[in-house]
Amino acid sequence: MLPTPADPQGASHTPVLLAECLEGLAVYPGGRYIDGTLGGGGHTEAILQRSAPDGKVLGLDADPAAIRRVEERLRAEIAQGRLLLAHTAFERMAAVAEQHAFAPVDGILLDLGLSSFQLETPERGFAFTHDGPLDMRFDPTRGESAADLLNRRDADEIADLIYRYGEERMSRRIARAIVENRPIVTTGQLAALVERAVGGRKGQRIHPATRTFQALRIAVNDELGQLERVLAQALDLLLPGGRLAVISFHSLEDRIVKVWMREEGKDYVPDPTSIYGGQEREPRLTVLTKRPLVASDEESARNPRSRSAKLRIAEKK
Repeated sequence: MLPTPADPQGASHTPVLLAECLEGLAVYPGGRYIDGTLGGGGHTEAILQRSAPDGKVLGLDADPAAIRRVEERLRAEIAQGRLLLAHTAFERMAAVAEQHAFAPVDGILLDLGLSSFQLETPERGFAFTHDGPLDMRFDPTRGESAADLLNRRDADEIADLIYRYGEERMSRRIARAIVENRPIVTTGQLAALVERAVGGRKGQRIHPATRTFQALRIAVNDELGQLERVLAQALDLLLPGGRLAVISFHSLEDRIVKVWMREEGKDYVPDPTSIYGGQEREPRLTVLTKRPLVASDEESARNPRSRSAKLRIAEKK
């Protein structure tokens, strides 16, 4: 088992499904890889170790704090020219790879989960366990915060996004409570408001605000739209035989990845212009995980965040 990478500031990182990612990507010495979601840098460091002495990684992250953290953590690899970093959303992967002359590549990793730093920093506003400004932006220098969204949109819009992205059955009741109690400015304020709106916990395993917070984060960062846009880019960037690995943490993400991989792996597709109703084609990839890989009981016990992780892997034809 690979050691758990350590952060220079002393916080420990536990990259989810680390061994499975390295095996799934078939990382080898001298390979070139893209990590579209640096986070704490744990997966990136492991890929660099496995691809040594001359393998390279292009790492992307929308969060400037993640870039700074990885710059500090992997200074030696940056100095050696083995790690290139870009502060950008992964939906710009193709453009960034072109700018750095970093294509085609042997493997691409997308870890769609939040980093422990984002969750544990109150100022970022991702978690209701720490009271702080209701922000939730991956890049806090751009776009609309969660507070902006809740304080500007009407009840129907808020209810729709909480239902669509959080799969929250009481979305309309929650939306009405939000509108009636505006302005909403802190995570604690929103969490307490949602708990009152749905009638308390009543033996629930998760906090009543969990789905609402998830929905707001997805909406603020356009996470599902970005995921849909990056998948096609990733396939184009891969060499034949190159691997794509995607770790998702909720059903909406996993469904997008599963359906896209399945469609790109088909040798026959519908064709509305044909009298035969479809046409044969060359599949663009082979799905290597008929069912997603999940964390072992040991990993789940060691790292509770891994319990909801699902890893899907495909290989370009």
